[in-house]
Amino acid sequence: MLPSTSRRIPVALWIWYRGGNFRGFQRQPAGPTVQEALEGALSSVGVPATIMPAGRTDRGVHARMQVVSVRLEPGDSADALARRLPERLPPGLGLVCVRVPRSFHAQWSASGKAYRYRLRLGGASDAAWAPYALDVPAEPLLQGAGRPVTPERLEELLGAAVGTRDFIAFHEKSSPRKPRTLESATLHELGGGLYEARLSGDGFARYQVRYLVGSALKVAAGLLPEAEWKAALESGEAIEGFKAPAHGLILWEVRYPPGVDPFSAGERLHPPGLPLEPPFLP
Repeated sequence: MLPSTSRRIPVALWIWYRGGNFRGFQRQPAGPTVQEALEGALSSVGVPATIMPAGRTDRGVHARMQVVSVRLEPGDSADALARRLPERLPPGLGLVCVRVPRSFHAQWSASGKAYRYRLRLGGASDAAWAPYALDVPAEPLLQGAGRPVTPERLEELLGAAVGTRDFIAFHEKSSPRKPRTLESATLHELGGGLYEARLSGDGFARYQVRYLVGSALKVAAGLLPEAEWKAALESGEAIEGFKAPAHGLILWEVRYPPGVDPFSAGERLHPPGLPLEPPFLP
């Protein structure tokens, strides 16, 4: 007979991780994965639970803010878990905070997500950023046209994708086909030739951000006709897109409606304990 969960305490964990340390989020036989590492650490501190994440990131994708739902045993507390869990986590995986929500589910309560994709369009290579940003001039699949990718052109193309549409041409077919809203897609200069594409929306299918950024790069490089890009956006017509490498992508934020969000505005702006070195610099 399974133990009753009626008295167990639901909590929300904000975690971060560097994707290069894991083979994706979801538990799998070939591990290590974020889920395996986190559930193992929780079990070691007296919380034998299967976690429920806001979403699952693929191998190599980083997360500044991943949210998971967990239930604690009666008598335990969010503060106590926050004190004893961090030392049990492996390198590349950390805890920002533990909060007790009102009525909350990490995935189904979410109202949207924000991703950031880091890329280098010029300047000298930086060893600190190499594992966390796509070096566009050195990417073999973006060479051959002799046209450098300019930030102005890339931002123009990304901006054209904003809106509510069927993004079937830009995501894995295993994800449900349905209208999704891309609320914003902008490009920001970080200095030294490094840029950051910021995409925010109500939800993203598998590989959607990577295909949108990668295919926009391909058009900007003159390797994919802009007419095909527009047709893919407007009608879902298939294109020979480019899936940007995982190492440049970060799950930046998971959003929840007011009254449901377990995290304060201050915590979101300045996450306690979040590493400031790459890839989590603002």
